[in-house]
Amino acid sequence: MAKKPIRPIRTEADYGTALAEIERYFENEPKPATPEADRFDLLALVLEDYESKKWPIEPPDPIDAIRYRMELSGYTQADLGRLIGSRQRASDILSRKRRLTMKMAWKLHRDWGIPAEALLRPHPATRTRGRRPAA
Repeated sequence: MAKKPIRPIRTEADYGTALAEIERYFENEPKPATPEADRFDLLALVLEDYESKKWPIEPPDPIDAIRYRMELSGYTQADLGRLIGSRQRASDILSRKRRLTMKMAWKLHRDWGIPAEALLRPHPATRTRGRRPAA
């Protein structure tokens, strides 16, 4: 029995069918460089494409990304301070009193491997003290 050709996923029903098919490969992984392995790879690609469009994942907030990297890698606030210029600057960044500069973001990306997309997100609008928002 010939298998149906793999097509783009456009509906929840298509998604369910593709998901059911790829799950069978998890039980019995295909050997590399076989038609079954190619089918598995194509199914994974169309599923990933559908999921990224249907349920996009936004990059984390820049400060959350820095804190996560610090926790994951065992970095301290002092380590951050050494990287971006001073311990006080690191404190101000982590407490959101100061924004990251492009130079800081570049160092964090280059030296700590934090994705640039996470560091370069626009900051949410903040109210300035003593001013009322424009009507």
